Amino acid sequence: MGQGKKGFFGRLVEGLAKTRNSIVTGIDSVFSGFSAIDDDFYEEIEETLIMGDLGIQTTMAIVEDLRKKVKENHIKEPAECKELLISSIKSQMDLGENAYEFENRKSVVLVIGVNGVGKTTSVGKLAGQLKEEGKHVILAAADTFRAAAVEQLTEWANRAGVELIAQQEGSDPAAVIYDAIAAAKSRKADVLICDTAGRLHNKKNLMEELKKINRIIDREYPEAYRETLVVLDGTTGQNALSQARQFMEAADITGIILTKLDGTAKGGIAVAIQSELGIPVKYVGIGEKIDDLQKFNANDFVNALFERPAEKKETAEE
Repeated sequence: MGQGKKGFFGRLVEGLAKTRNSIVTGIDSVFSGFSAIDDDFYEEIEETLIMGDLGIQTTMAIVEDLRKKVKENHIKEPAECKELLISSIKSQMDLGENAYEFENRKSVVLVIGVNGVGKTTSVGKLAGQLKEEGKHVILAAADTFRAAAVEQLTEWANRAGVELIAQQEGSDPAAVIYDAIAAAKSRKADVLICDTAGRLHNKKNLMEELKKINRIIDREYPEAYRETLVVLDGTTGQNALSQARQFMEAADITGIILTKLDGTAKGGIAVAIQSELGIPVKYVGIGEKIDDLQKFNANDFVNALFERPAEKKETAEE
């Protein structure tokens, strides 16, 4: 297994192949098909980015930024715009330092998202990675309504080698969180990760449930650092954006986990999410294995999308 193992950047380049075909191929044909930079040129770029699921608002901001840079740098040749376009896309995703403060504090991580997006799997993978870093992790199985959710999380807890607090199917999710907080405090856990239900079609009940869970955490564990991650399925494109907006009504979302990026042409949604919602994508998933969920890096994402080399980091992990 070791000899053929690619670094995450290499897997990201592979995983973004469908998105690349959708966005980059279109952009390259615009650059090669135009001999002058005019309104038609910008319109073609606009259309390509929108088709790649970057969304209208984000696309407008990118193209506006590109126009400005072209003017400032007195650029006349369309081909010379490519690097400027890449830097415009990166700047839309730059929300400053993507904080992973919860890793260094006594914290509660609430993981929310609709059923089927890879929420429970993401909880398991995150728990496994934190355990590898030497953290004492406890999982709370607060998705008590979906059949087999507790069994699925039990399997991940065993695989990751972490403790699980659960009750039987159909029990009150808030009661599970209450028990889990008591366990986290008495066992001096570093991170408590809570898997929650995801029935967005029953939106009012779900949102009330999330608010109740938040109240219990605030009351029982006020000293804990709070992180609320919403899991979105990259294959759903703009629909993922509207799901995130709905969850923002019920919870103070601090980050996004974007899953299934390896199977979609809609990876451009990662740009739209950060740009339009102002919430950082903190993790991306590009496969089933435990290390296929990784911290998100905007530069790496755009470089992988345009098949440019990864930027040098202090520690090169391969």
